[in-house]
Formats: sequence, structure tokens, C-alpha cells
Amino acid sequence: MIKKITLFLLSLLILIPINAMAAGDTKISIDMHYLVVSPAEDGSTNMMNMVNYTNPSAEAYKGDGKSKAVLNVSLPDGATDLNFLDNKIAIEQIDGGFITTDPFPGNQTLVLPYSYRIPKAKEINLKFDYPVQMMQVLVPEGMGSVEFKGVQSTYQGQFKFEDQKYVGYSVEGIKAAQAFSMVYNKDKQPPAESTAQQSQTQSEKAKSGNVTHSAPPFHNPGHLRMWAQSPLHRFNPHIFLIIMLAIIIGGLYSYFFFRRKARREEERLNSDKEEQAFKHLMAKQKAILDKILELEEIHENGEMNETAYQAKLQAYKQHLVQVKLNLRQFVE
Repeated sequence: MIKKITLFLLSLLILIPINAMAAGDTKISIDMHYLVVSPAEDGSTNMMNMVNYTNPSAEAYKGDGKSKAVLNVSLPDGATDLNFLDNKIAIEQIDGGFITTDPFPGNQTLVLPYSYRIPKAKEINLKFDYPVQMMQVLVPEGMGSVEFKGVQSTYQGQFKFEDQKYVGYSVEGIKAAQAFSMVYNKDKQPPAESTAQQSQTQSEKAKSGNVTHSAPPFHNPGHLRMWAQSPLHRFNPHIFLIIMLAIIIGGLYSYFFFRRKARREEERLNSDKEEQAFKHLMAKQKAILDKILELEEIHENGEMNETAYQAKLQAYKQHLVQVKLNLRQFVE
């Protein structure tokens, strides 16, 4: 389950535009913070994070110089069972969170995947050390919902990854050190995807008096004379006019109807082609991510030397970047 969620979060991060956030007043910022919230068997709450840090400067970031810490990551009070999902990043656990100690290269992004648990009935108080452009909270379908206090959130509805559906919430523009809380209720499900729309109808009864208005019919004598001398003089001119208007309106309706139908058919064909291309790229992306995880397992088991591992890893990453660039045309 953890590996599947990790792949899910990695695939979401792949679609984030590079250097999506300006530097602002801080040297380090968070472009996107994904958080998957789910219940644990003992009643606690699983908090799985995938965080995308950005160093917009051309120079490597080495921290504030007051300690060996480069990046600081604060965790909510009471967080337990901290687990790092990437052992290639030098990380040290400290009181209230953890730090990274490797220099952060310039013009680069760094993905930190980690997880922890919040004890049962414990309020989840969040605070980030760097400004966050967007935070997306995901809850597996049927496993409850979340509410926020201290920030404005948006419910994003449902979406599906492989065989699992999720409901999403987003919070934008979180400032560094801004404190807010999240309430997770595993027994309270979010609203249905299709919300009933209530139509409001108003009925007004107009009362009119017995007022009559009469006026003699007026027609230009020249028009009457032309009509009397035309081959159509046997027809009632008013009925003829109604028939002609009906023919004109019917012709215009048919023209626009079939034109719109042809345009919709063309759009449907183009949409089908784009959908197939998008699905193909998503499948290719998943296959590459699976290969990377498999390669890491082989390397960790000592079945591959470091040189061969790095060569294959770089090849997979280059392929993944190309797939990402192709996918961006569908999401921009």
C-alpha cells in the first residue's frame, strides 16, 4: 500500500512545472506539498508526505550558517513513527521534526518523502518552515474526510489512481511559520461527487383590466399595388410571410445544427486521439517509476554495483524527464 501511494505521489509531482514558484523573500520555498491521510489499525492517523522544495538561486543553499541543518522540517506535536522513504538524502531526526544536512544545489528541486503517525483523538496542528505555494490533502475514498481551521481550503472532489479513488482538498498560499490545524474524521465521508442542484422557479400572475386598443391596419399603398400585380396575389400576404419566415428560420437552424454536429464529431475524434496519447504517456511514466523502484531494491540488496546502478538510474531519469515534458502539453 505504501509503495503504491509513493508511486501515486511521484506521478503527481512529475506533472508540476519546473521552477513553478518565484523566489520571493525566502531562499527556499515549497512548490507543492502532497499529504495522504488515512486511518491506522490502532486508531491513529497515517500522514504520508511528498514535498517538493525549490532552490531558485544559482548558488547552492547550505542553511542559515548557525547549525549543520540545511532544510528544517517541523512535525505536529505528538507525531510518532517517523519514517523516511528515500535513504539517499542525509537526514537527522531532532526534537519536533528532522533536518537535512546535504547542500541544496542551485536551480534545483528536491523531493522529500516521509511519513509519520498522529495518535488517536490528537489534534493535527501544522506549521511549515518555508512558504508553501499549494498543499493538496488526499484521503482514500471511504476513509473519511478532513476539515481545516485557520486557513481557507477548497474541496476538489474525487479522482482515481489505478484501483483506488481519492478525495482531494487544496490549500494555497501558506506562509512560513503560519500555524493552522486539520481535523481528520475517518467516520465522516465527504459530500457526493454530484451535488443536487435546486432550481428556483417564480410564478407571477399578471392582472389586466378590460382595456382594449384598436387601430386601423396600415399598409403602404404602393406595397399593396405591387402585391396585387404579382403572381402571388392569390395568397394571403400575411400567411405567405409567415411561411417564408418559417422556411428561412428552418434553413438557418438546419445549417447551424449540422455545422455544430460536424464540429462536435471532429472535436470528439481529436479528443479520443489526445486521450489515447495521454493514457499511453501515463502508462509509460508508471512503467519507468516501477523500474526505478525495482532498480533501487536490486541495488539495496547488493545485486548491482554502484557504477551500474548510477548509469541505469540516470538513463531512467532522462527517460522520465522526456515523458514529463510530453505530458505537460496536456496539463498546461
